Amino acid sequence: MLSPETRLKTLPGVLLSPIRPLSSAHGPAPCCFYNPPARVSLSSPPRRPQQVATTLVEQASAAPSPTPAMADPAEHREEEEEAAAAGEEEDTGAQIAPIVKLEEVAITTGEEDEDVLLDMKAKLYRFDKDGGQWKERGTGTVKLLKHKESSKVRLVMRQAKTLKICANHLVVATTKMQEHAGSDKSCVWHALDFADCELKEEMFAIRFGSVENCKKFKDLVDEIAEQQGKNEEKESEEVSSAAELVEKLSVTEVKKEEQTEKVETPAVDDKKDAED
Repeated sequence: MLSPETRLKTLPGVLLSPIRPLSSAHGPAPCCFYNPPARVSLSSPPRRPQQVATTLVEQASAAPSPTPAMADPAEHREEEEEAAAAGEEEDTGAQIAPIVKLEEVAITTGEEDEDVLLDMKAKLYRFDKDGGQWKERGTGTVKLLKHKESSKVRLVMRQAKTLKICANHLVVATTKMQEHAGSDKSCVWHALDFADCELKEEMFAIRFGSVENCKKFKDLVDEIAEQQGKNEEKESEEVSSAAELVEKLSVTEVKKEEQTEKVETPAVDDKKDAED
């Protein structure tokens, strides 16, 4: 590639000397390259090196900057805020009303009249008699609920996601919790379950996350079963005493009726004798 000095020398019809940097009182002038014009007139007088350098400096200063000026971020942010404010102020006046008006519905779970005695996370299994193996019933929360009026306690367990009932039966005096063989975190028991809307005997096994939770559940169920047994004995005694009272009352009433019949019978005989 030819240097600028050689290019100036080889231009046809132009005799120019090589460009030298100009010096001034403020220091040496910047070195510039010569940009030949599109058309060169042979009749025009040759330019001096000083004039050529001045022309090149003017062209370089007039050329646009290679990197465009960056926009001010503050001004751009203000424009966006103004556009957003204009969009918010714009109101069409249209009102959209729902097609169907839905009213709030009270959801009842059947646990409103019961107090929670126990609430733990566990996994429930049931024994399949036909297959002879344990099958998972669900993972969720097991609760012991005590009724506020009757004081009866029932065991309820729901699945975590679907809230489907896995177990639903009363804790009675015959309910006995036994530790599962080979696991300190599991318990096994029999119950008359009503989870499938049908009363049937089931064998359940429940597994907790820790030994402490399993022990707490087992002890509480055993305590409730013992208390229910005492309540049943008391109720049976009350029923038996009430039955005895009813029997005594019935016997006394029968005796009174017999006595009245005996008194009325001779009076009728006396009337017959008087008539004769």
